[in-house]
Amino acid sequence: MTVLYGTSVTLRPIREEDVDRLAEILAEPEVAQWWPHYDADRVRAELLHGTDVVVFTIEAEGEVVGCIQYNEEPAPDYRHATIDVFLDPAWHGKGLGTDAVRTMSKHLIYDRGHHRLAIDPGAANEKAIRTYTRVGFQPVGVLRQYERNAEGEWQDGLLMDLLKKDLQ
Repeated sequence: MTVLYGTSVTLRPIREEDVDRLAEILAEPEVAQWWPHYDADRVRAELLHGTDVVVFTIEAEGEVVGCIQYNEEPAPDYRHATIDVFLDPAWHGKGLGTDAVRTMSKHLIYDRGHHRLAIDPGAANEKAIRTYTRVGFQPVGVLRQYERNAEGEWQDGLLMDLLKKDLQ
């Protein structure tokens, strides 16, 4: 699988030795509010061995600091890809999330041939929305009661997309 290089991050395929570190990051309250109920077993099952997504770890300064993944819609009339990402809060505010999303977006558009990408943060996840906006994603609409939060209550999501011409 491909290794991708951004300005400050390296995106590389997930490995077994990443599972515990990613579970630690997902247990951080600032991450768990958007990615609830993950432990090492779930990381292993869904991120390492899952078949629906292509998963990369995000490395910065030689350390695993997060994860980014994509899923592709292969039907020619609907072809596009979706992205999901999380980053260790200790690394927030350093531009790494923006770099990771931009790097993945370039890969999906220029290497994988997609003309449109989508991402769907929690509607209240202002940090994530700012990050995606910096890359060129634009709000499309609110997905009402889209996903459950850590308390099991439904929360809204914000559907955002990026066209090739919008990539910054």
